[in-house]
Amino acid sequence: MKSTTTNSRRDFLKMSAITGGGLVLGFNWFSAEASAPVVFSSVVAGDINFNSYLSIATDGAITIMSPNPELGQNIITSFPMVVAEELEADWKMVKILQANLDNKFDRQLTGGSGAVPHSWKLLRNAGATAKFMLIEAAAQKWAVPASECTAANSFVNHSRSGKKLGFGELAEAASKIPVPATVKLKDRKDFKLIGKSSIRNVENLKIVTGKPLFGLDFYRDGMVFAMIQRPEQFGMKLKSFDGSIAKSMPGIIDVVSFKNNVAVVGKSTWQVLKARKMLKIEYEKEFALESTEDHDKLFLNLMDNGQATVRRKDGDVDAAFKNAAKVIKGEYQCPFISHSPMEPMNFFAHVRPDGVELVGPTQTPGRARAEISKLLTIPEDKITVQITRLGGGFGRRLYNDFALEAAELSSIIKAPVKLIWTKEDDMTAGTYRPAVRYRFEAALDASGNLTGYKLRGVGINSGNPTRENNFPSGAVENLLIDSVEHKSPITTGAWRAPITNFLAFAEQAFVDEVAQAAGKDPVQFRLDLLAKAKKSPVGDIRYDISRMEGVIKMVAEKSGWGKKKDVSQGFSVYFSHASYVAQVADVVMRAGLPVVKKIYAVSDCGQVVSLNGASHQVMGGIVDGLGHAMYSKLSFRDGAADQNNYNTYRLIRMKEIPEIETHFVDNGIDPTGLGEPALPPTGGAVANAIFKATGKRVRNQPFIEEDVFKTIS
Repeated sequence: MKSTTTNSRRDFLKMSAITGGGLVLGFNWFSAEASAPVVFSSVVAGDINFNSYLSIATDGAITIMSPNPELGQNIITSFPMVVAEELEADWKMVKILQANLDNKFDRQLTGGSGAVPHSWKLLRNAGATAKFMLIEAAAQKWAVPASECTAANSFVNHSRSGKKLGFGELAEAASKIPVPATVKLKDRKDFKLIGKSSIRNVENLKIVTGKPLFGLDFYRDGMVFAMIQRPEQFGMKLKSFDGSIAKSMPGIIDVVSFKNNVAVVGKSTWQVLKARKMLKIEYEKEFALESTEDHDKLFLNLMDNGQATVRRKDGDVDAAFKNAAKVIKGEYQCPFISHSPMEPMNFFAHVRPDGVELVGPTQTPGRARAEISKLLTIPEDKITVQITRLGGGFGRRLYNDFALEAAELSSIIKAPVKLIWTKEDDMTAGTYRPAVRYRFEAALDASGNLTGYKLRGVGINSGNPTRENNFPSGAVENLLIDSVEHKSPITTGAWRAPITNFLAFAEQAFVDEVAQAAGKDPVQFRLDLLAKAKKSPVGDIRYDISRMEGVIKMVAEKSGWGKKKDVSQGFSVYFSHASYVAQVADVVMRAGLPVVKKIYAVSDCGQVVSLNGASHQVMGGIVDGLGHAMYSKLSFRDGAADQNNYNTYRLIRMKEIPEIETHFVDNGIDPTGLGEPALPPTGGAVANAIFKATGKRVRNQPFIEEDVFKTIS
C-alpha cells in the first residue's frame, strides 16, 4: 500500500512571522487552476454540448458543469477534474460552471459524503464519451482509423502522420458523431489530474478576495428584505402580536404573520433588524418546556426503564455475562450542539403568477423545490432553483425550513424577498445534533477475551442512536444492541457524520477501557478482534475487515505507536460513509493539564480525486471533531437555548488546533465518502490519549467540563 503525506495546517502560515502582522500565503493557491466558476442558466453561446456535464466551444474553451451544491467539500473542483481527466483536457482551458437545479443531473444534492462516490462513473463516462467523439471526428477528417489517434492536452493527435487538431476545431464535427453506448475508461496508472497535488480549489481566489459567491451575497434589484421572529422557547406557539410600532419605523414595508412566525419586511436588513425588536408578541404553551436538567434525569430513567427497540442480537448474551470472569461497564453522554455554520440561513424567493424563482444555499435543492411545490400547490416544473455556494452546512442546510419561509412570505406579500436569519436565530431556533446517552457493558473470560457486549443508546429525537452493524459487531459471539427514544419539541437533525459523530467516541473510548481491563495493547486488541471476525464471523458483517486492518496498521506505523517518550498516545478507528479512518493523538502535559500536540490520520476512502482537497477534508473533520468534543455545548432552560452566539457558545480557537498529519491508503478501489469520516474517530483518539496522560477517563462531552480540566476557567 502506498500513502501520501501532507503538511500540517501551519504550513500556509510560515511567512506570517516576517510580515509584521497580516497574512501572506506561503504558496501560490492560484496557479495551475481552471477558471473560477460562475453560475449558469443556459448554455454559453457558441458552446457545443456533448452531454449534461460538458460542452466545448469552437475556440477550444471547455465548460464543465458542477451540479452539486458546494459547501467546502471541494466538489466544484473534484467533479470537473474527473471529467477533464477522461477527456484529456488541458486544465488551463477549462471553465467551471455551478449548475442550477436540473432534472438531467442525478442526485443533485450534498449530504452523506456521497457526491463523488455516486457520480464517479457518471463523470468519467461523460469525459470519455466526449473524447471518443472528438477522436472519431478527427479520424474521419484525416481518413485514418480511430485506433491510430490519441487525445492529449485538448488535442487529437495522429502519430503516424504527425497531424493534430484542437478540440475546438473538432467540436462541431464531433457533436454530429453518434453517441457510443459504452466507452473505455482510462487506467488509473495513466491519471494526470486525479490524485495529484498540483490542482488547487478553483474558488480559492474568489474566497480569499471576498468575491460574491454565497447566498448572503445574492442581490436582485427590486427585492425586499425580511427577518422573522420565531418563538424563543421550543414548545410555545404564537397567540397574538402587535406590529404597529415596527411597521411605523423608517424603511419598513409590512409586518405579517404566518404559521408560528411574525415577519418584518423592509428596505434593508438593518432597518428590519431594528424594527423586529419592537414587535409585541404573546405566546402560549403547546408542549412541555424542557430543560437540560430534565433531560439528564430523563436519560437515567429511560436507560433503566425505557421501552427498548432491539437493533441487533447475536448469541446468548445473558449466559455470556453470567459466566464472565470480569464485567466492564461505562456510560457516555453528549449534549445538543449547534451546526453553527459561518453563514446564517438565508434564501431569496420570488413567487409570481407564472412560477417561482428560488436562489440560495441549500444542500438539497430538489427537496426544496418539491416541498415548496407542495406548500404553494405550484407544479415543480414552474419552480427554478439557482444554487449558490454554502457558507457552511454540516447537515443544517439539508432542511429547507428557511427556503419554505421565504417562498411562503413572498407569496403573501406578492414581492421578491430575501429572507435572512441572524446568528442568534440560528442558535436559538435552529436544528441541533440530538443529545444522547450510551451504556456499554463487556464480558471478559479468564484469558481476557471479549465474550459478551451490550450497548443501549437513549436519544432525544435521534431515531436509532446506534450503528448496530458497525465494529465490534461480527467479532463478538454474544452481542445485544438496543435503543430508546424520547420525542421532544426541540428540533434536531443530521449533524456532520450523523450519530457517529459522538457514538464513535463513546465506542472507541469504551473499547480502550475493555482492552485495559484485559491487559492488552489497545491497537492489538482491535486487530485481534478483527482477525477473529475474519476467521469466525458472527452474524452479518457490513464493514470491510481488511480495509479496517489496513488503516490501523498504517497509522500505528506512521505515528510511532508505543515508541515515544514523554508523549501519551491514544488510538481510535472508525468506519462510516463507506470509508475507514484510523487516528492516533499525541498528548503532552503542560502546567498540569493535557494538551493535544499532534494527530495522525490514515484514511481509506478509495481513489483520492483531489489530493489537496482530500487532505483539507480530513484536517477539517479532525478540527471539527476535536473542537466540538472539547468545547461545544448547547443547553436549555424552559425550552429556550442558553447560548445564542459565539460569545457564549464555545468553539475551538486557532491556538488550540494541533499539528495534523494525513495519509491515504492507495488501494485502487472507486472513491468512497470523505466529507465526514475523519470526524468520528477524533474524540476517541483524544480521550484515550488523555487517559494515558492523566489516568482519568473522560466520558462526557464537552471534555472541558470533565474533572481532568476542572482547573480551566
